[in-house]
Amino acid sequence: MNVKMEGFLPQTAPVPVSRPAAPQRKTETVQTDSFRETLRREIGKEILKLSAHAQKRLQERKIALNDADLQKIGRAVEQAAAKGVKDSLIIYGDLTLVASVKNRTVVTALDNGAAAGRLFTNIDGAIIVK
Repeated sequence: MNVKMEGFLPQTAPVPVSRPAAPQRKTETVQTDSFRETLRREIGKEILKLSAHAQKRLQERKIALNDADLQKIGRAVEQAAAKGVKDSLIIYGDLTLVASVKNRTVVTALDNGAAAGRLFTNIDGAIIVK
């Protein structure tokens, strides 16, 4: 009997299909910091900058600010930022500062002798730091 079947494929054993190997990626060793190192670095970042003008004024007046001073002034700037202040007058002990809150930068510094009788313009907030 000779039967012709169109569209019929004879059964054969399955042929294994090999997939091309995935391209090999270069494995680069990326040096990652531990959480502790990253946290330490972030905490150590300055939250307050001193402009060149402010640094010059502090040097001329022989005023030295230590880390604790800068942290207190930085917190005052953060408080001003939280209230929407853009440019602030900061009175810190015997020191008067004008800071750009937006840029977190002290732009000028005066001691009380130099600040007495001065008019401060272009500020929209003031804070007294103890």
